[in-house]
Amino acid sequence: MLGGMAMMPHGNEVLEPGDEKTRQLADVLKRIGEEFREFDVYVIVTPHNIKISDHIGIIFAENLVSWLGFAGVEFHGEYKTDRKLAEEIYLESRRAGIPVVDINFAALSGEYSRFPLTWGELIPLHFLDARPLVVVTPARKMPRETLVRFGEVLAGSIESYDGRAGLVISADHGHAHAPKGPYGYARESEEYDELVMRLIGENRLEELLELDEEFIRKAKPDSYWQLLIMLGVLRKVPMELKATAYACPTYFGMGAALYVRDAVNNSLSKPPRVG
Repeated sequence: MLGGMAMMPHGNEVLEPGDEKTRQLADVLKRIGEEFREFDVYVIVTPHNIKISDHIGIIFAENLVSWLGFAGVEFHGEYKTDRKLAEEIYLESRRAGIPVVDINFAALSGEYSRFPLTWGELIPLHFLDARPLVVVTPARKMPRETLVRFGEVLAGSIESYDGRAGLVISADHGHAHAPKGPYGYARESEEYDELVMRLIGENRLEELLELDEEFIRKAKPDSYWQLLIMLGVLRKVPMELKATAYACPTYFGMGAALYVRDAVNNSLSKPPRVG
């Protein structure tokens, strides 16, 4: 079952916060780690792994290996893929008519079935105890409603899982906050970030579907497509928002949000954590 969900940023700044807002953001990330401690597996939706324009990718490689850090910071770690859950998500998505592809490398299984992890996965995972993973990559050219529908299917697949799963939405927001940043300055970045955090806080994520395409392009977010998947998940499995935080210490905005099942749902069919 789906035990909880978290939107988590993937900027290095949360690892060594240099200002109060970023420290508050890191505190929420640590709280997410505490909430996820009893889960058996994490499903992580990431924008920085394999890139496919019009299909959602689901990683089937047995071994997931730290490969690429960010801005001079290296990360270490190796994880196993929960292939049973990955296959369930893949098959249910295919049955729903959603364009998905299963991805492996070098060998179908065993030691040589390996795939790299990037900062998009490794920075959120830094705050979580090690567990098996399912890595999912969104597709930016996919219709919005298809991404939302995938979120619904993803939630349903996780709900049928024997253990308890935590869903991680890896997402940074507008990337044009600083004139000297790599993307320059655009007021739309600030507007987008403020809007997204307000929609999350007020449980109004359905309004994401109304955003203008040109506004999104100018804001340069790294989150919109993952948030549509998150919307689909919440349509299928309503959860309670427990904490949020936001910071923008450099040229891009970072936000966190922790969702948990209510006490009644969390007590139903709660299996013990394995391992």
